[in-house]
Amino acid sequence: MLPGIIGKKIGMTHLFTEDGKMVPVTVLQAGPVYVTQIKTDENRQVQIGEKGSTTRNDGYNAVQVGYEEAKESKLSFPKHGHLKKSGVGKNLKTLKEFRVDTTAEFELGQEIKVDIFGEGEAVTVTSTSKGKGFQGGVKRYHFKGQHMTHGYMTHRRPLSNGATGPQRVFKGSRRPGRMGGDTVTQKGLKVVKVDAERNLILVSGSVAGPNGTEVIINKAAR
Repeated sequence: MLPGIIGKKIGMTHLFTEDGKMVPVTVLQAGPVYVTQIKTDENRQVQIGEKGSTTRNDGYNAVQVGYEEAKESKLSFPKHGHLKKSGVGKNLKTLKEFRVDTTAEFELGQEIKVDIFGEGEAVTVTSTSKGKGFQGGVKRYHFKGQHMTHGYMTHRRPLSNGATGPQRVFKGSRRPGRMGGDTVTQKGLKVVKVDAERNLILVSGSVAGPNGTEVIINKAAR
């Protein structure tokens, strides 16, 4: 069984439990994904050209899957050739590789849906947080700021960059700069509901990023 799936954040809503407790949930579209490549640690014969062949070993077991169809013109030439070679027959925009223990149950072009997850299961979700652009220290790092009165001409401007002694600014100092747009991994989210017909999965709490952002949903390691 595939340990994870690619999806997209739809938005947030809430559900009520049997005892009347409200639970905030995030709706994620999970799949369907299609197997585009199978890697194995076993030796196999690979055809090279019309007459030649060689033995190849990938060194590990993994399954590469593709998600979300796109226009053919939007794909790069290498990706287009890779998908054509796999025989999937779809122009898939996103490719992602998942490590597996064995590849015996997978085949090229196989469709994998959200039913690999079950209600009550713990998952790990990786997404990209909202981009805030260039921000100052008060917003980015919660600096206190300066006084609003008593003759202060600036209020949100950062002050000293450091002591006189080093005569330089240390690397990694908290300064104004680009905020957000980071890869965020949230662990221990609980699967509240699975809608296999619409390929939807509802997880407890919030997931980083705006609606429509791409997410990777993995089964929790522990």
